[in-house]
Amino acid sequence: MTGGQLVAAATERFGGFFSVTRSQVYRELPALADAGLLRLGKQGPRSSQQYVITAAGKRAFKNWLAAEPGPDQLRSPLILRLVHAGSLSPKQRVALVDSARAAYTAKLDEAKAAAKALEDPYAKAAADFTVAHIRAVLKLLDAVSK
Repeated sequence: MTGGQLVAAATERFGGFFSVTRSQVYRELPALADAGLLRLGKQGPRSSQQYVITAAGKRAFKNWLAAEPGPDQLRSPLILRLVHAGSLSPKQRVALVDSARAAYTAKLDEAKAAAKALEDPYAKAAADFTVAHIRAVLKLLDAVSK
C-alpha cells in the first residue's frame, strides 16, 4: 500500500479510537524500510510509493501485539477546548458545543452501523467501544450546555 492508502485503511479500521495522521505515516514508512521491516513495492501514479511488509516486519508486528501495551493516552482537542471554554464568549461556547454535537451525532450513526456489521468478536468489541465513547462525548456536551 501507499502512505495514503495506509492512512485511509487505518482511519476506516480504527479511526474511532486511534488517530493516524498523514505526517506520521509518511515520516515512519522510510524509517521502517531502513530498518528492514518494509520493502519498497511498485511505484504508483503521481510518484506514490507502495510499501510491502517483510518477514522481519511481520515478526516485529507480532512481537508488538504480544507486548504489554502500557497506559492509554487520550488526546481530545474538543475536551481540551471545553476545559478552557470559560475564555470564550457565550456565543463562541454555544457554537463550539453545537458544532461538536452535530459532528458526534453523525459519527454515532456511522459507528453503530459499522459495529452492527462486524462478526469478529475483537473487532466488534472495539467498534462497540467507539459507540460508547461517542455516546459519552454527547453526554458531556449535554452536561455543559445545560
